[in-house]
Amino acid sequence: MISSQRQHLILSRLRTRGAVRITALSKELGVSAMTIRRDIADLADKGLLKRVHGGAVSTSTLLSEPLFSVKSQMELGLKDAIAQRAIEYVSPGDVIAIGGGTTAYVFAQHLLESQRANGITILTNSIPVAELVQALESKDVEVIVTGGVITRSNSLVGPIADKVIASLRVNTVFLGTHSVSVPRGFLMPNSLEAATDMAMMDIADRTIILTDHTKWSSTSLSLFARFDQVDTVITDDGLDPDSATKTRDLVKELVLAHGVDEADDELATA
Repeated sequence: MISSQRQHLILSRLRTRGAVRITALSKELGVSAMTIRRDIADLADKGLLKRVHGGAVSTSTLLSEPLFSVKSQMELGLKDAIAQRAIEYVSPGDVIAIGGGTTAYVFAQHLLESQRANGITILTNSIPVAELVQALESKDVEVIVTGGVITRSNSLVGPIADKVIASLRVNTVFLGTHSVSVPRGFLMPNSLEAATDMAMMDIADRTIILTDHTKWSSTSLSLFARFDQVDTVITDDGLDPDSATKTRDLVKELVLAHGVDEADDELATA
């Protein structure tokens, strides 16, 4: 298959999925990861897609929320690193809230596999996170689900969710974000989801944002938190020095987790 045919297929997959991974395309097309990376770079130069670590996303999805199933396949190594650092902020018996999105979901996975989850209560508007807790057999973990309208990211949002949240109180809330804007703050494409995230922050003693470094180069519509409203931002050490310096000046605490760059892994195995 020549390059133009491969690139046509890549764009076709982006139209239906919203995002693609280099490893999956390499296997599907029977070519090396380096070849797929060159095709993606060529398409990015033409403005037809946006490169991200480990793959690409459609330019048409930059202001909208991709499906949970799509997002869950991107930046897996970085999300694992962020999650490992985030569980240090939970103690047995805590009452915490976990928002929607795949980074928060990976955090929940790591937390529930650790001793820190013993006796905790989790308030969540994430259907996948609630399902994780429901599947537990050995840990004493209680889950409270907000209810509400389901988004593309399998989150529950809207007035019903906000009303349930407002009646409760938690020690710490862990939230993901669609994009980070310096110096504005943290944004979501869905205004209802942004409002529900704000509701969670209102009932929390401490707010922690979990996000990989690629979110500093994306954009979105609805602001849900300013930097001065957030206690800790946990990202990976792939964040460029300039963004790290500016963010550290704005937020109370910035944590850089050591992450494995999926794209580098593919280069090593190509």
